[in-house]
Parts: sequence; C-alpha cells; structure tokens
Amino acid sequence: MPSSSSSSSAVRTPPWDVHRLPRADGRVVLVTGGNAGIGYFVAEQLAGAGATVVLGSRDRAKAGAAIASISARVPGARVRHLPLDLADPASVAAAPHALTLERLDAVVHNAGIAFDDPPRRTDAHGHELMFATNHLGHFALTHHLAPLLRATPGSRVVTTGSFAAKSERLDLADLQSARDYRPKRAYSRSKLAQMLFAVELDRRLHAANGGNGSGTLSVLVHPGGALDTLTPARPHLPAPATGRRLAHLPLALAVQGKDAAAWPAVRAVLDPGVRGGPVLWGPRAFGLRGEPRPEPLWEHLADPVTAARLWEASRELTGCEPKF
Repeated sequence: MPSSSSSSSAVRTPPWDVHRLPRADGRVVLVTGGNAGIGYFVAEQLAGAGATVVLGSRDRAKAGAAIASISARVPGARVRHLPLDLADPASVAAAPHALTLERLDAVVHNAGIAFDDPPRRTDAHGHELMFATNHLGHFALTHHLAPLLRATPGSRVVTTGSFAAKSERLDLADLQSARDYRPKRAYSRSKLAQMLFAVELDRRLHAANGGNGSGTLSVLVHPGGALDTLTPARPHLPAPATGRRLAHLPLALAVQGKDAAAWPAVRAVLDPGVRGGPVLWGPRAFGLRGEPRPEPLWEHLADPVTAARLWEASRELTGCEPKF
C-alpha cells in the first residue's frame, strides 16, 4: 500500500512492509515504557532496523531484562536504558542531560499506567496519577527534549493513543477527576488528553515551520486491539498459560498481539512518507488489527478549542511548554 494519506502533505513512497523495515542505522529513538508491552516490541523492531534505541523506564531491572531479550534476538543491537519516571518532574527534567546524545531522531510517547480500582491516587504534586503519567509527563518531556529534537533534521514526536479514548470526552473543569473519579474513565480521558496534545503540537509545529512540513513532526498513532495471549513469547514478558492462549486464538480474527500493535508507532518513526497533519495512524482492519495506515482524525480529536484549552491547562500544571 502506498504511504498516501488523507493529508495533502503526504508523499508517495514504496509500499510499506512491516516485515521488511527500511534501515535506520545512525538514528536514535527514545521509547518511553520501552521495557514492556507494546513499547518493548516498538524497541525490538526499531533495533532490528539498526536504530539506537533508548528505553525510558522507571525500573532498571525490567529495562535490563528487556535489553537482554532484544540483544538475544538482534545481534549487535544498540539498546540502553534511561531512568525515567514520568510522574516525577525532576526525573523528566533530567532526561536530556542523562541521554548524553547529540541527536534524537524520534521520541515515542508510549508509556502509560492504568488502574482498575479506586481509590484515586496522586503523585507528589497532587496530580491524579494516570493523568500525570500518561499526559502531563509526556507534555513536559517534549518540552525538555525540544532543543535536542530541533537540532535533529526530520525529527519526530510520536504519540501512542488508545481506542479507549474514542468514546470519551474531556471535562476541562475536572481534568484530574477530583470530583468524580472512575478509574477506567480516568484512564481513557488521560489517553484522550495525550492524543489531543499530539494534534495541538502538530498545529503549532505546522505554524512554526511556515506550513511547509519541514522540521520536527508530531505523529499520532494508536495500536488497535492488543492481547497478551496473542503476543509472541519473550523471556521477560508475562507468559499466559497455554490453555488461555489456545482459548483466545479465535480472537485473532478481530484483534492482534502486542508485536503487531507496535507497527503504527514503528511506521511513524521510520516511514519517510509519514507526515504531520490531521491524520491518525492505526491498524487497517476496523482500527483493530492489521498493517498500519492513515485514517481521518476522530471527530472530537479535531476540536481545536478543546485542544488549545488543554494545552494551556497542561502548561500551567507543569510549568513547561514545548516550543519549536
């Protein structure tokens, strides 16, 4: 499939093949939450293409296990760990210095946490923890990485959203669910905030670049439906029981494993035909499974007023503002 999109800024490139990625030697990519889940497979696939991959993770042991797993599968893989706690502003602010890099070709905003049960949890600054980690942390991280991204021609900010955000709407008067906390809704809204950030960042980058599509790009992706039971085994990842795997095999007609769920983010990093603009990259089959392709933004993601108000609220809450 050509890498065309509904955005007029897209360019034609050879058909994209998830199993034959273009070489990425010399590129450097930071993947938040790259030690587990979809983020792990984003990191593994990028390393397989020759990129230097940095795993942004709070847990040094889990990151080490992920690095060992990638190295075993990709001889000569260039992978390392960046201690990063997205709910800790000091950790986020220290990231550019800790990277010790002269270039950063892409950051993949992938990390996220989800809680199933009350009570409502907060970070050290009183911010609801899912909103703080999934959205505010990535908003601030983009601010701190902006000089490095600006210095790298063609750099990209890739934000991983979620299908869970499709049916949600933000309550701008209660962004952190202080009045009415429901865990699943709070998670979905935190992912919606993350996606609106990516769209607003694209608008601001487009304006900063004079509308010519040069400079840093903001690309929004979503992984579709991803199940552990359909995911290839890796030594350090949770391994569902064989019986559960077999019972879930019929679901492969509708959803996919986390290795395939990584494809949209990997394409957003590597495909020269991917551009910013009002598009969302996700699986081609009903947005749930299959190779990645562009689709129009969901209607509520295209609301510039809500996105701009969220941006201002995020700036006030973090004391940061990504500028390019």
